[in-house]
Amino acid sequence: MLQAGTPAPAFTLQDGNGEAVSLADFLGKMVVLYFYPRDNTPGCTRQACAFGAAYGEFQAHNAVVIGISKDSVASHQRFAEKYNLPFILLSDPELTAIQAYDVWKEKKLYGKVSMGVERSTYIIDEKGIVEKALPKVKPDTNAADILAYLEAREGGQEA
Repeated sequence: MLQAGTPAPAFTLQDGNGEAVSLADFLGKMVVLYFYPRDNTPGCTRQACAFGAAYGEFQAHNAVVIGISKDSVASHQRFAEKYNLPFILLSDPELTAIQAYDVWKEKKLYGKVSMGVERSTYIIDEKGIVEKALPKVKPDTNAADILAYLEAREGGQEA
């Protein structure tokens, strides 16, 4: 994982509409950048829907939510439409951002070892600096945990 206080690695990836989106597009806003393994799987769907349900609250904190996986642009488009997701999903099939943010990890499942995306979230401040790095987040509480952090941050307290 990247450490807090380091510049967030720049990236330009395609969203569900095939449009190029760069991290630099969001300077001046907080960015909640979450990495997840795969569209339409149970945990990833619960996580995305929780971010979607709380999207207005994120906007109230001047925060943009961006989800990244290695799924295709078409998969992201179908996933966003199916669950009415109001935030940006970016396709990273070449693992550009996934590797830059150090979330491509060895995973073990039933004794089988493979490589995959570790469900992780970064909070990037208005100047493009990693403010907080959260590895191995839980899909059911990730959005609420980030909102609690943003609320505490605005209240002048560290979460």
